[in-house]
Amino acid sequence: MDFSSFNIFAIFLATVAGFSAGALWFSPKTFFPLWWRAMGKPADEVPGKGTNMGAIFASLVGSMFIQAIILSGVINGLYENASIAQGALIAVALGIGIAAMSSVGHRLFAGQGFLTWALEAGNDIVALAVMGAIIAAF
Repeated sequence: MDFSSFNIFAIFLATVAGFSAGALWFSPKTFFPLWWRAMGKPADEVPGKGTNMGAIFASLVGSMFIQAIILSGVINGLYENASIAQGALIAVALGIGIAAMSSVGHRLFAGQGFLTWALEAGNDIVALAVMGAIIAAF
């Protein structure tokens, strides 16, 4: 990968957008209640109880940053000047082909079921699509 083609502003913006897409996807008004039930959690259980949420969110932002860097390398490696649609499509393909397909076995073998996997994979695919579109825009 030619690191000179990386746009750090686009990577930063894609990281924030990917994180924000996940926050919207799993908000209490969208898929969080369904995902929480699919995980077998009671409605009155507080998410993250007994965990260090700061460390969890920092890890999440860090992982989104790494995803944005790799996505930037892939998009810029395939196209000299990718369109927004091409960037999003590449990201969707990676989301389905790698993120979703590698996690299906983890969720099913853990007994968490297809719905849990579908909600989590859907989040990954949407977040990556947004990130890919932003990276291609710059």
